[in-house]
Amino acid sequence: MRTNILVSIICISVTTLCISCRQVAPCPDSRPTTAILGAFNKEIMMLEEQLTDKHQQQIEGMRFVTGRLQDKSVVVAWTGIGKVNAAMTTTLLIEHFNPDQVIFSGIAGGVNPKLEPGDIVIAAETAHHDMGILGEDGFYNRGVINPLDGIRNPVFLLADEHLLKLAEKAAEQVELEKIKTSVGERSPRIIKGVVVTGDVFVASTEKGAELREKLNADAVEMEGAAVAQLCYQRQIPHLVVRSISDKADTTARVDSMLFQEMAAKNSAALIVKITELLSSQHPVSKSGDQEK
Repeated sequence: MRTNILVSIICISVTTLCISCRQVAPCPDSRPTTAILGAFNKEIMMLEEQLTDKHQQQIEGMRFVTGRLQDKSVVVAWTGIGKVNAAMTTTLLIEHFNPDQVIFSGIAGGVNPKLEPGDIVIAAETAHHDMGILGEDGFYNRGVINPLDGIRNPVFLLADEHLLKLAEKAAEQVELEKIKTSVGERSPRIIKGVVVTGDVFVASTEKGAELREKLNADAVEMEGAAVAQLCYQRQIPHLVVRSISDKADTTARVDSMLFQEMAAKNSAALIVKITELLSSQHPVSKSGDQEK
């Protein structure tokens, strides 16, 4: 009898201990949440420093920080470099936080000859520059089949119209760090354009000119179109914003190291202003329309 009682006590104790040690899944926040992702960790840290009511958690080894930015509920995460890392982080975020919109930010190489380090491209369109068909007659871009609906994705993935308009409005209001040049300081330019993505750091004048000619690209980077494709397939409004750190030419590696912090500050400043405008708007539904 005593033995049975002792065994029962042990079983109850072990069960209680297991339950207390189990990781509790985060409770979904009923407030509309904006996801802010970036491949450049310094920029993400800049944004995290401005969060209030901040909470951090690990999901599958990835760090996510929730809080409020400009009185807007947000979740912020660093994706790491490359399309696979960006898609992995975005998928985890969507599954666990169910964001109403996704904003991806960071630095990029400028292939538009009018752009200089510190300037910003708000992507009206993104595209994979390394996705398509390579044959004897050369390479041409082509989207892949969306496994969710069986329809082929377009080459160019359009930004959410509402977020794009907010970004353009934010561009008119934001104060950015001045760019130092050999002839003095200048104010950064912010343009609406095309951002292309590939799993390669472009440091080639020839390749940059090719991307400009074939895809009308303004900037090239390594993550944006992967996030845009995922959001397109999941029907989640998205926006990609890139600050120029180099000109994707033979000096790109040196220039990127030299200008990346300034470029990140400007990109972060624009993201904060966009979030401020979002907080004053009606929530955006996942179809891209404002909720009434």
